Amino acid sequence: MDTARAHLAELAVGEWASMRGYSRDRFSHWRSVDGCDARQTVLQRDGEGVAMNNDCRAVSGTWFSPYDGETLTDPGDVDIDHMVPLANAWRTGAADWDDERRADFANDLDRPQLIGVSASSNRAKGDQDPSQWQPPRREYWCQYAHDWVEVKYYWELWVTEAERDALADMLDTC
Repeated sequence: MDTARAHLAELAVGEWASMRGYSRDRFSHWRSVDGCDARQTVLQRDGEGVAMNNDCRAVSGTWFSPYDGETLTDPGDVDIDHMVPLANAWRTGAADWDDERRADFANDLDRPQLIGVSASSNRAKGDQDPSQWQPPRREYWCQYAHDWVEVKYYWELWVTEAERDALADMLDTC
């Protein structure tokens, strides 16, 4: 977690930018990846015993939601969370990107940007940052902070002072 601390220290700190011009549609998500869309790819990656139909849709399996510790058996109960929410990215630098870069961010399977979680935990999180919402399962705080920092660092997004402080506190649980 020393890397996460070093990267957190390197992130620019600023105020949230305006939401003017924001739309989720500016972050085209669920692109096709090897014949499956990114959502189905994450369901398959994050689940156990996942069965896919001919349309590349998860039809069964088991998913563990690290945010709240729920075990889910219906793929319809699993949301694919954007670790750094699209609206947060907009307010911390993505407003200056073109739509292609935003789509790359929204479909990023190379970093921990997309994760299968319970629908209830994803909806509770909404577009909040770690100063506003933290996973109810404290055992996950270290990993959550690490993943959040990794995404922000790679995509060169800034953090607010409150966000940075909350992330530092969460990294203290490692």
